[in-house]
Amino acid sequence: MKNLPNPYISRLELFVDNSLQVREAFKWQNASVNRLAALLYAVENKRVNVDAIRTYHEMIKNNTRGFSAFRGISAICIAALLSLSAEPEQQFANTLAVYDLMKERSFKSSDYLVIAAYQIAAHTPSAQYATVIDRTLAFYEGMKEKHRFLTGRDDYIFAAMLGLSGLPVEQGVEQMEQLYVALKPEFSSGNNVQALTQVLVLGGDNLRTPEQVLRLRDAFRAQNIRLDKGYTLPSLGILALLPYQESELVRSVSETYEYLRPQKGFGGWSINKQELLLLSAALVSYQYVDDVKNGLIQSTLSTSITNLVIAQQTAIAGAAAAAAAAGSS
Repeated sequence: MKNLPNPYISRLELFVDNSLQVREAFKWQNASVNRLAALLYAVENKRVNVDAIRTYHEMIKNNTRGFSAFRGISAICIAALLSLSAEPEQQFANTLAVYDLMKERSFKSSDYLVIAAYQIAAHTPSAQYATVIDRTLAFYEGMKEKHRFLTGRDDYIFAAMLGLSGLPVEQGVEQMEQLYVALKPEFSSGNNVQALTQVLVLGGDNLRTPEQVLRLRDAFRAQNIRLDKGYTLPSLGILALLPYQESELVRSVSETYEYLRPQKGFGGWSINKQELLLLSAALVSYQYVDDVKNGLIQSTLSTSITNLVIAQQTAIAGAAAAAAAAGSS
């Protein structure tokens, strides 16, 4: 790990320690979402506060009905976000209000909608909720018109991010389609390519061309690292938006992965390779964003990274829950 700077190693150590604490405190919760909660604290260089997470998890349960999506897989993630919020009770009330407004606008109940509602509530004045929700729906419907069978509830989080952006809807949808046409022949999963295009469009003026994304893919492949499969594909988009050489990015992700793999709770029995690569890429991305001095870039990328990881971890958790349910039936 000779190339990893000491402050970054300290963050990795913090992430590992946080993960162990969350796992111990919430043994019956989804392991992927527990790791996500640990990550949310680590990227703010904070030790996890399991008591606060437990408090807000209880608040969620006490203020929602038995079958509410707020009590689903995303519950610990939302509780962690609330525990890191300056005004958690108000933030939760705002999130419930946005969630209800989104359901009125034809969005369907799901863990993804919970997180999308949280993001809108966290980044929008209440007077602008309706406008942002309308933009979110317009982006979602635009994506669905282009790709009816690819666009589903798992796109709610990115639709919300696009709704929060200043990007004109028609322009954004068209940019995503142009990127999709260029990138789809290179990758097997249309759904994950769509997520990749969403990340790239959110990069705005820092948009990298498909050729640059493919160069980064090939650089990872040369080191036997496959970020071009499954849930990790959108991570290529975040990394491609960073103003660093491909070789440096590949080395950092590789060394982060190699650091985490032997740690307690990160072995092969605990976490699969693709999820660990996703977390490694996220940690590297956060580290480089911290080094970027341009405030606009930092704000845009930090939000994109957080929501990317939340979206992908929720998808991983949902897939694992569905597989477990199928296996027990």
